[in-house]
Amino acid sequence: MDQPPRLTDRPALERNRARAARNPALFLHDWVADEIEERLKEVNRSFTETAVVTTQQGVWADRIPAARLITDDETLDVQTAAHDLVIHCLCLHWANDPVGQIAQSRLALRPDGLFLGALFGGQTLNELRICLAEAEASISGGLSPRVAPMGEIRDLGALLQRAGLALPVADSQPLTVSYENAFALMKDLRAMGESNAMEQRLRRPTARSVLVRAAELYSTNFAQPDGRIRATFEIVFLTGWAPSENQPKPLRPGSAKARLADALGTSETPVAGSRD
Repeated sequence: MDQPPRLTDRPALERNRARAARNPALFLHDWVADEIEERLKEVNRSFTETAVVTTQQGVWADRIPAARLITDDETLDVQTAAHDLVIHCLCLHWANDPVGQIAQSRLALRPDGLFLGALFGGQTLNELRICLAEAEASISGGLSPRVAPMGEIRDLGALLQRAGLALPVADSQPLTVSYENAFALMKDLRAMGESNAMEQRLRRPTARSVLVRAAELYSTNFAQPDGRIRATFEIVFLTGWAPSENQPKPLRPGSAKARLADALGTSETPVAGSRD
């Protein structure tokens, strides 16, 4: 059977990350880590065996000192049922098999253990994508893959069920960041280790004329009142639990003991063509 095409060129991704580590931009990782900490405070549970899948181990070393910090290799370095909490932070968008990453995280959880993932959603960098596409199409007459595809929240939430997690929940938070210009944004993306590492990318440098035109379009279409440009980062949070016998279960169809109409104090009107 033919293997599906690979999304990510992992050696290129590792080179990008190694270059970024010399002078990293970590504000997104810090923001997401703060949000995850707040969400964990709302869970009525104490976690004692935590694993964090992250590209920025320094961000988590002081936050959860006892956590096991794991790189986002395609095969995660985890043992079955070893943890009661697995956090997967800002690296799923580069996974060639995101469902596999979540499924491996589930297998690492004990029954009723919590998976909490954070990743970039479909609105991330939509301004930059629009400008690069228009600039490249007008100058070179074609388009090339430049930004890793990022799923919509409904599709991302479905990954939890496909990976075998119970009680799945997905929600998103947009984060708007301002920059002096598009070149400052692209510099920051390199410092995040988020430069283009797609398998199908062009293997030659982008023409300077394309980047200049994209920056002009960005300033024209997405300028703020102060003259700076905005960049959108949509962070999607995924929450699910390893299946356990003591978790709430949905009622079987037809097992209800009371009618919804009675509870609401309304009359029930049969749908045309339905059977009594």
